[in-house]
Amino acid sequence: MSLTADTMELREEDIAKHYDAAAAMLAGFDHTPRIAKPADAPQQEKSAGLGTRRRFRTTTPGLVTRSTARPEGVHLVERIEAADGDDPLVSPMQATVLHGLRRAIAIALAVGEQFSEATGLADLRRANLAGALGADRKTEFTELLGAEALAVGHVFANATAFLLAPHGSEVSVEVGEVEEVLTDNSQLALHGALWELDQDIAAHAGDDARLVATVSAFAEQLMEKIALRAQNAGRLNAFTGASWRVEADDFTIRGFDAASKGKSSTLTMTFKQPHEVVGNHIAKYQALKLSKMLMAYDFERKLNPFAELGGFIFTFMGDGKPGTGKTTLIQMMAGLIKGYCDNAGYPFRYQNLSTESIDSYQGKSAQNAKAFINTVIDPGVIGFGTIDDIDQLAGKRGDRQSSAGQLEITAVLMESFAGANTVVRGNCTFGMFSNYPENVDDALRQRAGARFLVDGPQTREDYIDILYLLMGKNHDIPLGQHEVYAAQEIKKAVAASFESHARPHEDGLIRVYERVEKDIGRLDTIAKLGTYLKGIQEADERFTGRAIKNITDAVKVRAMDFELPDEWMEKPDLFLFKSYDEKKGMIEELRQPITVEMVMQEINRYADSEFRYADKSDEVAIENMVRDFGRTEEAKRRYMAEKESGA
Repeated sequence: MSLTADTMELREEDIAKHYDAAAAMLAGFDHTPRIAKPADAPQQEKSAGLGTRRRFRTTTPGLVTRSTARPEGVHLVERIEAADGDDPLVSPMQATVLHGLRRAIAIALAVGEQFSEATGLADLRRANLAGALGADRKTEFTELLGAEALAVGHVFANATAFLLAPHGSEVSVEVGEVEEVLTDNSQLALHGALWELDQDIAAHAGDDARLVATVSAFAEQLMEKIALRAQNAGRLNAFTGASWRVEADDFTIRGFDAASKGKSSTLTMTFKQPHEVVGNHIAKYQALKLSKMLMAYDFERKLNPFAELGGFIFTFMGDGKPGTGKTTLIQMMAGLIKGYCDNAGYPFRYQNLSTESIDSYQGKSAQNAKAFINTVIDPGVIGFGTIDDIDQLAGKRGDRQSSAGQLEITAVLMESFAGANTVVRGNCTFGMFSNYPENVDDALRQRAGARFLVDGPQTREDYIDILYLLMGKNHDIPLGQHEVYAAQEIKKAVAASFESHARPHEDGLIRVYERVEKDIGRLDTIAKLGTYLKGIQEADERFTGRAIKNITDAVKVRAMDFELPDEWMEKPDLFLFKSYDEKKGMIEELRQPITVEMVMQEINRYADSEFRYADKSDEVAIENMVRDFGRTEEAKRRYMAEKESGA
């Protein structure tokens, strides 16, 4: 993979020269913990007959608050080699972990050296050693040392997680929050990290699988802690504004972003072909388009031209009655993307957030949801994430039936789909599916940029097609007067579906449309369309600015109302393997102008869905109240009858 204009090569000789220092750290050093507390362990007697004594506590004023912790010897090589106590020999996996740690430390020190040269820290360090550092530069010196410590610590954790990723297994370990994050200087930062890693290995790594899981989990936690600390630190521009590439490891360092190996997930689902999705014309058409849109992602630029030009669907919601084909739609879309990725040699990752993610342990549900998001948004893969039956997974705020775990998942999804830190690169998409979208939190539902109405078979032809499909081949029943799957011809069916939204479908929205049209005439200008939107907002206060953004995004998708040719997917050199700018130019040539009809149809499609949700939600609430009132009345009647009979 070639270097981009803003990426510097981290040469192998610049890394290798730090191997000796890295090996020395792993062999052993003394460290006095400052923040974290060492794990409790029984103290051994120093010699026969002399027991351990209570540690001396100074009474000298000013010294009483100093740490009295004794320095501890950290010997990671010995610790790792003893991880499997039954085998006196070093296992291949233990050797792999040690080599990975040594290389991660060396990479971190090499980046720290370049940071030091770029910021002038190297000169300040030499002046300080010579006793020639002026008082006016001491603050700058201290701040740069802290910045270097954060950069080196994060690169160490990042490289460790990256290098050990291929050796992970299904075993997972919870190491808890990393505490010994020190920012005095880079060496102390590494000592603090390795000391705490030594503690975690001692506590959790009983075999090779748990050793890898422990080191990987520690690296992930350390990265997260340092990235949070860096948000309030200064003098980091030389680190965050540049990127380095280690060609031998296929490892790229971009500030405080976590790198990961672009590995595909193993899929065991049954894939469906487009003709096997009967009905659902608009949903099927948009799923087909979105599958090809994802393939336009540029792994060098880490951006998709569709995300830059507009029209990329980052989140969508598919809703419909039970049995209308939501699962089939997921199987079709996942199968299409996997097929395209296999043909192009791209890593593809599919992940589903299931009810198993809800945990009674406080904070664990949020961790599971965040892990799901991070797996899919990895910029090194093409990702597809689904949340089936989201009404059961994500709690509705204010609903007493929602558990704490469900509310945690809601908070993570809201922040991830449209939060302050959300970055849409165009390499992944998330689909939320539900039979009861009215039970999904309003704010979370509105974070779905597109709506797929999964209404299943509708016409006579649809029902003949689905019967023919599901009957299979093991029969001799004649087909009769029917052309199989002709009704599933997408372009014709989609055109009819879009045209049907020239007028609204839901009763509440029809009333708003007719009133506005009667007052101001045909809705054919921006001003008139805006008046219609205001009328919708007056009828449903949940129709906010986010709804308008979702509508305009959908309109931009319609402007991209073309399917990338199948040939471009089958022969990657025609499109997929071209440069980012070439792909962007090819897409721009296919773009269509936006029309009033497009805007009107998308307003009605979106507003229809919101009115449908609101009407269902209100109706369900009313039915529940009626049922409760009926129970109360019946309970009173029985109580009075029993009271009278007893008297």
